Amino acid sequence: MGTTQLETVPEPKYWHLRTVLSEALESEFSVGEILPNERDLAARFGVARATLRQALEQLELEGRLQRRRGVGTTVAPPRVGVAVGTEQHAWPGVGEDGWQATDSALAVPPATVADALVTGAEDPVHIVRRSRVTHGQPVAAELLYVPQSSVPDLSAIDAPSGAARARAVLRELQRLELEGQESAVELGSARADEARELDRLTGAPVLVVTTRYLAHGRTAALSVATYRADTCRLTFGDTGGVEIHQDPERRAS
Repeated sequence: MGTTQLETVPEPKYWHLRTVLSEALESEFSVGEILPNERDLAARFGVARATLRQALEQLELEGRLQRRRGVGTTVAPPRVGVAVGTEQHAWPGVGEDGWQATDSALAVPPATVADALVTGAEDPVHIVRRSRVTHGQPVAAELLYVPQSSVPDLSAIDAPSGAARARAVLRELQRLELEGQESAVELGSARADEARELDRLTGAPVLVVTTRYLAHGRTAALSVATYRADTCRLTFGDTGGVEIHQDPERRAS
């Protein structure tokens, strides 16, 4: 790589460097590629390492870079897309929704989930785990809570646990006629288990998308999907719906 010196500009030096680095990411690096170390980058662009760190931190906030423990700073994959506020409704697992079922268990849900499902406080429900991966990296994790009353024929299926059981729950759930779904998005912090699954630090910002699936006038299933905040961009359409969608230009949130 050649050496690029920064010109005098009215904007903060780190911000101009951020722009130059962004262009370099587009033209010289591929997704997942590890950037040179800070000393080499600072020398290439003729800046102090403190200025370089500010620019790298900004690009990380924008989802352009990822700092991975034991690896270094890598180029982040394009942002994940998932519709939240659209008028098109579908059960989880229908078609190519981008999620992979990994496990299922019968257990008592958190009290808030039991209230939403209108089940007894001690009544076990099916808890399906799903993950979403892009460019080989985990970007989202989901817990789907399904009352036993929503999948009454599941007991006849010989799939006691694991991914096969999870897929069986999804297939049985899809037998119901979906009447609608309601979603809400909020900013949260990754718990220790979520951080491990998403390859983030505990307390890292995440987007929590909660979706209620309605059938027969009740909540037939409840999804709590946790997205890495650096993989999503929120937009508000004319209808007031909220979408997390593909960001081909990888612009800042």
